[in-house]
Formats: sequence, structure tokens, C-alpha cells
Amino acid sequence: MPKSAMIKISNRVELPENEIEWQFIRSSGAGGQNVNKVSTAAQLIFDIKNSSLPEFYQQRLLQKADHRITASGKIIIKCQASRSQDANRQTALAQFIALVASVAEVAKKRIPTRATKSSQTKRLDTKKQRGATKAMRQLKLD
Repeated sequence: MPKSAMIKISNRVELPENEIEWQFIRSSGAGGQNVNKVSTAAQLIFDIKNSSLPEFYQQRLLQKADHRITASGKIIIKCQASRSQDANRQTALAQFIALVASVAEVAKKRIPTRATKSSQTKRLDTKKQRGATKAMRQLKLD
């Protein structure tokens, strides 16, 4: 049995290429005769739940708010930037790898900082000065 090609997501995570489904469709929009005849747009479909991705990746992908991830747990990426089917396929695959790799990055916890006493005083002084300038502009009816 021949071993299928692997798609490298990170140093530790690889996916078999046969888990990705490809569809080639006609591109939308202007483009003349080529658009009407040739199916150059590439659509990548990947089922998150039925994949060999580690559980951590699957959970993070399903929680991610991204328009390319459907409610049923599939990633659908459509690329029609190029007139070449192969170029569109490569672009869609690069977007897929970037999307899956993005869930592995854990965001650093933000440590809130405090404004200094000096900066608070300066801010209030400029607000008072600005308010005084605007008050001088107003027409006084006495």
C-alpha cells in the first residue's frame, strides 16, 4: 500500500493529503472567455471532526470564529485569485495551513498597566485648557 503524501502543519503535526477534498469550479466575476470555459477556482474542503488532527487542534478550530469554518465542522476555502488552477490550489492550501497553524499559538496573558500620576494630571490639564478655549468662543447673552 503506497503511503500518501503528508501536509506539514507544524513540526509535530502532519496531515495525510487524502483528508482534503478538492473541487475545481468556474471563477465568478469578469474575466472574458477564459472564465466561461475553464474551471480554475479551487475549493478546499476539510472535515475537522473526521480528521487525524490532534484533539487540541480540533477543539480550537471548532471554537474559532472564522467565516471559513461552517457550523457542521468543515473548513471551506475558495480561491480564485489566479487564472491558473494550480496557483489557486497552492494559495488555498497555504491559507488552510495558516488557519490550522494559527490555533496552536496560545495568546500571552495581558498584564494591565496603570497610568502614572503625572500623565493623569497632564491629561486633565489639557482637558481644562481645551474646555476654556471652547468657552471663550461661545456667545454670551447677558
